[in-house]
Amino acid sequence: MLAHAMANPAPGCVFCSIAGGALPAEIVVDEPDVLAFLDARPLFPGHTLVVPRRHVDTLVDLPDDLLEPVFATARRVAGALPAALGAQGTFVAINNVVSQSVPHLHVHVVPRTKGDGLKGFFWPRHTYESAAEMTAVADRIRAAL
Repeated sequence: MLAHAMANPAPGCVFCSIAGGALPAEIVVDEPDVLAFLDARPLFPGHTLVVPRRHVDTLVDLPDDLLEPVFATARRVAGALPAALGAQGTFVAINNVVSQSVPHLHVHVVPRTKGDGLKGFFWPRHTYESAAEMTAVADRIRAAL
């Protein structure tokens, strides 16, 4: 049973429906600003989603007052999974728009064990063609910040 009320639900949002109690989920954290529940289609048993109760589309949209509650909860879950499940560690990830299956910010906390076979989150890496190219990219990011 959810102990906390849902703030500003978005119509049709699956995670808002879970936070509001309209859809079932296996809740592991139920706090005023944050909810964490098991992913219905986990990479491994224990794969947990940490979400703000307030509807927020992406990390970029997350208001400052929710930064600490969301990430403190993700950190707590990441610390609990190895002890609870015998995992060696965790993988923590957020998709923003691309590959974001539900348009409500959610932090994936996935238990990991060496040799577990998870490879889908790793992409080919490339070096910059030159130090000048690297500097130019960094300059563009600094200007946008």
